[in-house]
Amino acid sequence: MFSRRHFLRAGLAALAGSSASLVSANAPAVSLRPVARTAAMRGGAVADLDALLAGSGLKGKIACAVANVETGKSLEAEGGEVALPPASVAKALTALYALDVLGAEHRFSTQVLADGDLRGGILHGDLILAGGGDPTLNTDHLALLARSLKEAGVREVRGDFKVWDGALASLSTIDPGQPDHVGYSPAISGIALNFNRVHFQWKRASKGWSISMDARTEKYRPEVSMARMTVKNRALPVYTYADEGDVDSWSVASQALGQGGSRWLPVRHPGHYAGDVFRTMARAQGIVLRKAKVTGRMPQARLLAHHQSPPLRVMLKAMLKYSNNLMAEMIGMSATAALSGRPASLKTSAAQMTAWAARTYGVKNSRLVDHSGLGDASRMTPNDMVAVLIAAHRQGQLKTLLKPFRMRDSNGRVMKAHPIKVVAKTGTLNFVSGLGGFLTATDGTELAFAIFAADSKARARIKRADRERPPGARSWNRRAKVLQQKLIERWGQIYGS
Repeated sequence: MFSRRHFLRAGLAALAGSSASLVSANAPAVSLRPVARTAAMRGGAVADLDALLAGSGLKGKIACAVANVETGKSLEAEGGEVALPPASVAKALTALYALDVLGAEHRFSTQVLADGDLRGGILHGDLILAGGGDPTLNTDHLALLARSLKEAGVREVRGDFKVWDGALASLSTIDPGQPDHVGYSPAISGIALNFNRVHFQWKRASKGWSISMDARTEKYRPEVSMARMTVKNRALPVYTYADEGDVDSWSVASQALGQGGSRWLPVRHPGHYAGDVFRTMARAQGIVLRKAKVTGRMPQARLLAHHQSPPLRVMLKAMLKYSNNLMAEMIGMSATAALSGRPASLKTSAAQMTAWAARTYGVKNSRLVDHSGLGDASRMTPNDMVAVLIAAHRQGQLKTLLKPFRMRDSNGRVMKAHPIKVVAKTGTLNFVSGLGGFLTATDGTELAFAIFAADSKARARIKRADRERPPGARSWNRRAKVLQQKLIERWGQIYGS
């Protein structure tokens, strides 16, 4: 059991520490960058909507909608029924889905089980590490489970060591269209460790490079054998990946390494990864386990130890703050499993969530292919998103989970005295930008809004290998964020002053 404070500080330390790699495909590290002293600050003339859209410099499609939260009245829309990729704004809908189906106090449990008799400290049978769909499980938690195993009286295991990953369907990546090496699209299964990422570190040595692959947290740095790295004498590609059964085999270009550095790489075999690390932690307690065997079958077995995640409400706040894709997918798929049985695929689970949104909020023209928004085949309309936001606000949900959206000047500095206050969920993919949430105007009026923009043609031209940082994407997304703030300021000035 862990407190909320401990979870936010320790449980997500690895996530916060590697935010730079996650930001490139998810939520931006900073908010909007408008011109200094905007019309809303000066009380000057209100910018015309058509002029704002035309002057944004954005190619592709732009759609937006805004409504009064109290009355539900639609105030302004441009392309309100146009369905565009929502990117990570979709995570707001996933949060509501999970709250409705699982409940705010739901916890995920990871268990250690004995399939056999325990006599005199010897387990005559198999030991099972059973995943319960917890996306926040980390190396520290496995260390605690190993210690609890010893405290339960286990000194020796005569049978096999198994990892059960059958709580959720197993998928090798969230979005197959992403490059192999990006940490924000790891594998999914019923067990996850360190957000299914492995830490690769390199340093220039006297002959070549010193490299390591480990499952580090602030407290532990156990090396792993299921993920291997080889340095190759080449310039490109920077990384290559090969699936060698239960091993993730990587190579990296020597000419890209420099003197040293590190990055998180995705794990494609979560069960073997968790098993690898748990063996190390058990060995530290004097318990020697055989190499892990991953299984989808759960026998009737005796509980020896367990770890529970924080309450779902705490996890969702962290998921939305850090825009973590794996958390969204595992939580969303767990909600579907509880609602209608374990889904066979991510797309199937997302379809179940879309159907739920239609029943619950009257969503009409939106279709999702995942729970994170990473897949650009998802579509959502501004009108649908605003309807969801208004209903959630009336139910007292979501707003407290969204993070403050700081208004900024032309130098990127937070404008503390800005009269408009915003909490929202951002969404950023290459040539796709979304924003949905609530703004509170100077007079206290609350508005719900959604803004989606996408240049699908430019996105389609990107080669798979270049999708981490394609040319032109950063400047396009920067212009989209400038437009978002200008729209917010327009709405706050017209409808809240």
